[in-house]
Amino acid sequence: MHNHGLGAWPSKRRLKTPDKSALVFDGDVLTYRQFADAVDSMSALLWHRGIRKGDRVAYLGENSPEFLEVLFGCAQLGAVFVPINTRLATPEIAHVLHDSGARALIHDPEFAGEVEATADRMRVAHIIQTGDRSSDGARGLALALREMRSGHADAVVALDDPAAIVYTSGTTGKAKGAVLTHGNLTWVALNCIVDYDVVSTDVALMISPLFHVASLGMGALPVILKGGTMVLERRFEPGRALELIERHGITMLSGVPTTYQMLADHPDWATTDVSSLTKLTCGGSAVPTRILNAYEERGLSFTQGYGMTETSPGATSLSPTMTRAKQGSVGLPHFFTEVRIADEHGDMVPRGTVGEIQIAGPNVFPGYHELPEASAAAFTADGWFRSGDLGYLDADGYLFISDRLKDMIISGGENIYPAEVENLISDLDGVTGVAVIGIPDEQWGEVPWAIVTVRDGMTVDTETVRAHLEGALARYKLPKRVVVVDELPRTASGKVRKADLRARFTSAA
Repeated sequence: MHNHGLGAWPSKRRLKTPDKSALVFDGDVLTYRQFADAVDSMSALLWHRGIRKGDRVAYLGENSPEFLEVLFGCAQLGAVFVPINTRLATPEIAHVLHDSGARALIHDPEFAGEVEATADRMRVAHIIQTGDRSSDGARGLALALREMRSGHADAVVALDDPAAIVYTSGTTGKAKGAVLTHGNLTWVALNCIVDYDVVSTDVALMISPLFHVASLGMGALPVILKGGTMVLERRFEPGRALELIERHGITMLSGVPTTYQMLADHPDWATTDVSSLTKLTCGGSAVPTRILNAYEERGLSFTQGYGMTETSPGATSLSPTMTRAKQGSVGLPHFFTEVRIADEHGDMVPRGTVGEIQIAGPNVFPGYHELPEASAAAFTADGWFRSGDLGYLDADGYLFISDRLKDMIISGGENIYPAEVENLISDLDGVTGVAVIGIPDEQWGEVPWAIVTVRDGMTVDTETVRAHLEGALARYKLPKRVVVVDELPRTASGKVRKADLRARFTSAA
């Protein structure tokens, strides 16, 4: 076996569990034999389009079998999969395509407009639309796959070879591509199998977008590795999700606090049979007590965790048995992962002392795509990843998050880096200063607010700012509210004291 990466998984599953249900989508069932055959056809198609080891293949689309078939098809060839967040604005999509150097782009029909708008700014050799034909009559992916006859050449793939480039919002305004290796994604799947007790009889409902590494690395991959079944949904709709849980006897569900809140708030929550659920995993932010109570009343409890794209993404997990005893904690390091706390000088600190969270393990990425300086800065001299987050380990080794050095906002599970939004708001005529902060929100966890100073005689309000940003940023990044102040609180060195702003405006929200 020359392919030691993800590309070998489908054929091994075809050998071991050929008739087991792998994917359920739109009422259709794909066995592991059918899934592996589809992956073979996908890799053959990419091969005949000239895709070779190291080439990047981008995918812009919602959850579907094609998403996974392209991922594993790339992995067979040693090509690199580039999932694109469907919520990104056109300029953001163009950046991902240009920065990654994608040679091929596969996209769903509903994103044809965005693809066409980026065409003059990218150098993609092959653009393929899912379905039989694109709007201009060109052969679509489904038709091209049905016409595919011959296979592809096997590639030699090692665990250290890149498998995917996943873009994470940049602290300086541009998204950075985190390179995840085959080993990174294999080890994060193993971490989940060990710590979440994933088994072959699990039936997982995938309602979170697979373009997020949490849904992919900690949801889809461990299920496939163990030979479980995935029920794929294009997008999340709470009423339909509840219906699917009861119909398919769903055992495994992952999401962010907003996901679980919307399920519990739905009128069908009280009458839906949820007794099959045994694994509820939640990330992004802590589960509010109200949601914990609602699920515990139904006999359900959560595994919570902490991580980031650069750790593929899992770093820690809090088991359901410790949800109350360690409430507020994000848990212990995953089985094959280590966490430590360091002070500003890089020295380790005692238990209970706040410092920077640093992470090591085979799930930690090797660096950012074509950004050697940023990659070097992301690691300590002895090879630990610097998360940029502040926290402490208690006496039992459980991690608690204290603050985020990077001021990242997490809204409905989506990461928002203020610098990216601030840079664009600063271009607005009349704005003399801006700070974007996260304000607690019952539904989304946090929402961005923009606190601005304005030149005398000028008027800047929420509508003005949102209109200025519309089309340039994903809508979830647009400030929910814009507040004009006389001046922004600053340190002696001139940096905005965002903690002061958060304290002031959280109480006013």
